[in-house]
Amino acid sequence: MNPETSGAKRAATCLEADVAVIGGGVVGHGIAWEARRSGRSVVLIDEAPGSGASWAAAGMLAPVSELHYQEEGLLELMLESSARWPEFAATLTAGEDTGYRTTPTLAVGADPADRRALLDLRDVQRTHGLGVEPLTIREARSREPLLSPGISCALDIPADHQVDPRRLIRAIAAGLARHGQEIAAADGYAVREHAAGLLWDGGRVCGARLAGGGTVRAAETVVANGLAAAQLQNLPAGLQLPLRPVYGDILRLRVPAHLQPLLTATVRGMVRGVPVYIVPRQDGTVVVGATQREDGVPGTSAGGVYQLLRDAQVLLPAVAELELLEATARARPGTPDNAPLLGRVPASGPGAVQDRGTDVAGLIIATGFFRHGVLLTPAAAVICRQLMDGTRDPRWSAFRPGRFSPGLQDTGEPALLESAAGRSPTPG
Repeated sequence: MNPETSGAKRAATCLEADVAVIGGGVVGHGIAWEARRSGRSVVLIDEAPGSGASWAAAGMLAPVSELHYQEEGLLELMLESSARWPEFAATLTAGEDTGYRTTPTLAVGADPADRRALLDLRDVQRTHGLGVEPLTIREARSREPLLSPGISCALDIPADHQVDPRRLIRAIAAGLARHGQEIAAADGYAVREHAAGLLWDGGRVCGARLAGGGTVRAAETVVANGLAAAQLQNLPAGLQLPLRPVYGDILRLRVPAHLQPLLTATVRGMVRGVPVYIVPRQDGTVVVGATQREDGVPGTSAGGVYQLLRDAQVLLPAVAELELLEATARARPGTPDNAPLLGRVPASGPGAVQDRGTDVAGLIIATGFFRHGVLLTPAAAVICRQLMDGTRDPRWSAFRPGRFSPGLQDTGEPALLESAAGRSPTPG
């Protein structure tokens, strides 16, 4: 290693900023972008940004389709974030295409049992005021001619859209680089190292310690590194982050010229009770996904690939003519209630502020987004920025990260400790 490279590396691992974001997935990038737009300097810490669950994600922005039984508590947050997506995407349009598209979603069933299941879910969706309208098979096939004539039902969901997570991360990275700041990190904002643990100073979190021995000191530290969050050293006393890996297999296929466009809308189907989706991209590819398994096997499942191709062909027979480009598997971070761990941590235990009703200063948790990380990115970014500003929205109290930690004194509405990085937000 030459002296210049060695010196640059030493400088890059001893940094200071207003905000340190641990985790370089879609959520971490979104939080970093919102913090930077508010006038704060930012360092994002990740040894391989964008290579985790975000790399595999299909990018469906589907608050209606993603409403699941016994997860209705997530609906308000999903709708809030969905409403923020147009503005969020618009902040990233300078020279970069995020793949954000407002094309609708079609829900289709393969057989009568699938039809009953989708219509039962539609009743729940409509109870919550969500727009889901039935289509005849003829109407569905007039919109998407390559759908199988044998499908049992079709539903129109105009509010469910899509974005390309890989393009999105590149666009945010370019935006952070354009915003320029006096930080000696890669592209002016990133440290490509693994975060080993949190730094503390006088009862508050003051940054992160890097696995290579360096540090990033910051007035606010956001833990957004998915499953790895629970393995960070020096987390607040008593804090439990019960994250589990939920693996998903996902395929990317190229559509030959004579079949383009294969689809104009995202198709979310149910085939013999098993969900499958097909997401068209403007570059002539489609994404087919995703299995959901908790078998602990990180690699792509041969059975999962077979299942996805089989079920996608039931709904869209032309899938058999596509070129398989990529089969990917990643673990999504799930929680016991499948809702995110999002917010500040109630103070408790040695090394933390002891006054009842206060939070650990300088620390925000943003992990456990499971299936919804891409959809919830704009809302998570705004919630984190509001917390940095010293305010909080009581609507999101149910997602506080201390809810699975019996030893923490979470009174529900703690007084926030003023952030040393607090500033009046400015438009980006």
